[in-house]
Amino acid sequence: MSSFLATHTRTHSCGQLRASDAGKRVVVTGWVQSYRDHGGCVFIDLRDRDGVLQLVFDPEFHTGVIEVASNLRSEWCIGVTGEVRSRGAKHNDRMRTGDVEVWVDSIEVFSKAETPPFQIEDDTETNDQLRLKYRYLDLRRPKMQRNIMLRSKITKTTREYLGQNGFLEIETPFMVKYTPGGARNFLVPSRLNPGSFYALAESPQIFKQLLMVAGYERYFQIVRCFRDEDLRLDRQPEFTQIDLELSFVNEAILQGIMEGLISSLWKEVLGFEVTLPLRRMTYAEAMDKYGVDKPDLRLDLTLCEVTEQAKGSGFRVFESVVASGGIVKCLRVPANEKLTRKVLDGLQEFAKPYGVQGVAYARVGEGGAWTGIKGFSDAAREAVNTHAGAGPGDTLLFVANTYKIANTCMGAVRLHIGDKLDLIRKGEWQFMWLVDPPLFEVDEATKEVAASHHPFTSPREEDEHLLETEPGKVLARAYDLVLNGVEVGGGSIRIHRSDLQGRIFTALGISDEDRAQKFGFLLEAFKYGPPPHGGIAFGLDRLAMLMAGAESLRDVIAFPKTQKGSDLMTECPTPVSKKQLEELFIQLRPDLPVR
Repeated sequence: MSSFLATHTRTHSCGQLRASDAGKRVVVTGWVQSYRDHGGCVFIDLRDRDGVLQLVFDPEFHTGVIEVASNLRSEWCIGVTGEVRSRGAKHNDRMRTGDVEVWVDSIEVFSKAETPPFQIEDDTETNDQLRLKYRYLDLRRPKMQRNIMLRSKITKTTREYLGQNGFLEIETPFMVKYTPGGARNFLVPSRLNPGSFYALAESPQIFKQLLMVAGYERYFQIVRCFRDEDLRLDRQPEFTQIDLELSFVNEAILQGIMEGLISSLWKEVLGFEVTLPLRRMTYAEAMDKYGVDKPDLRLDLTLCEVTEQAKGSGFRVFESVVASGGIVKCLRVPANEKLTRKVLDGLQEFAKPYGVQGVAYARVGEGGAWTGIKGFSDAAREAVNTHAGAGPGDTLLFVANTYKIANTCMGAVRLHIGDKLDLIRKGEWQFMWLVDPPLFEVDEATKEVAASHHPFTSPREEDEHLLETEPGKVLARAYDLVLNGVEVGGGSIRIHRSDLQGRIFTALGISDEDRAQKFGFLLEAFKYGPPPHGGIAFGLDRLAMLMAGAESLRDVIAFPKTQKGSDLMTECPTPVSKKQLEELFIQLRPDLPVR
């Protein structure tokens, strides 16, 4: 231990001192952010996770510190003692501590630093790879420290709220039984069981349902989950969920408790009052108006379907699509000078990745006349204008294709146009519950049935009679929490009746053998009085990203991976030795490296 810390204890953080502290003697510690020599007097900005504080080294105030101060450099770690003085008219509005400064009378250098590979400041210009390689330096930047502290406050508030509402925090295993289907798992070889593997859990789903069978009633866990998937800005191979399960609840009870959690988070972390109850929207309404099941409600533009109006319009492209079972989707864009011909023509390339040839458009003139699309009958044009609510100056955008492709494309076009025309309102928090989604996904070509969520999601009671005859029409007792166009949480009421679970497995084509292999222990547990139960999981990383106003999950995760799943700082993953592989009874292909 240094002599400084043996005799001094820090009294304040670097962001804590105010005008009312003038005259106090203080002890502060941190990192040198900047150094200025003003003709014998040295000024240092000292930084810690709480803020920045100006230090003054004046030889007339104390002669013993100026020599050390003159040698200080960026990112040296130091501790000082001194007197707080007012800066008077020289206060700095850009610093929370700008009304005061500390006149130093003793200093100790805890450690020196080499010149950093980039400036430790928010507006530093450096590439992401360098930031990730020196992540411990990147994490010193004030913005990153605010983000990580915000994330910590989210978890603290979550634990407090759930604890007050009867939830127990219970851990579940990371290394679990591998079950085919769903996301690709990371596998862990078992040395004690040669040739066998654990899977890293992609969620605690089965275990939290078992906890309901075990009678714990209200469970939560802030838990790490793992998925071996292709990565993007809002996806990491390891991520964190706020995971919950409740017994003896229906959708209304569960959603009400979760709304209380969201309200607490926004109030405690951001100081924002969320208006409750949150808006509910059915899946059908979301697809009809927005083309997606996670609409951004900060944008007022809505879609409409004009299939009926277009099928006898005389416009052959639309008529052909309708005749083959497709739909025509329309977006009305109110008169806007930013909607130029260049923007409209650019929609053709924008739309191609969504599986369409292009986006048709028509500008509406006086009397409802169109310019752009040719061949529409007057009656059909008037019907479209009326249905879309279009008037002079408006522009109509159209996509004709299958239900899924047309909605997906126009949902993306809606957001694209909103962004281009600056129509998405900033600074708003638009929450909504997405409810009544389909229970199954039915392949249009093969008619194969797959679970939209997982096979334990309960169907609506009024739809149970359709399970064997029209599974595509069965709606689920499932719900997603959507915020500003981002799904931040999702869950469902689970099946607790063995007869209903069997019918779901049959609809999914899961044989008795597969049921036993994949879910045997859960089904066995459900023979012993399972309670009605439901749950939800929130993506902590996504919540933190949105609340921090960050653009990427990397900005709210202390040590993230790259898009290829590697850690540039620790240089992992890496090959392992032949001996380690032999201990695990693993033999690599000859062309793969061994350490």
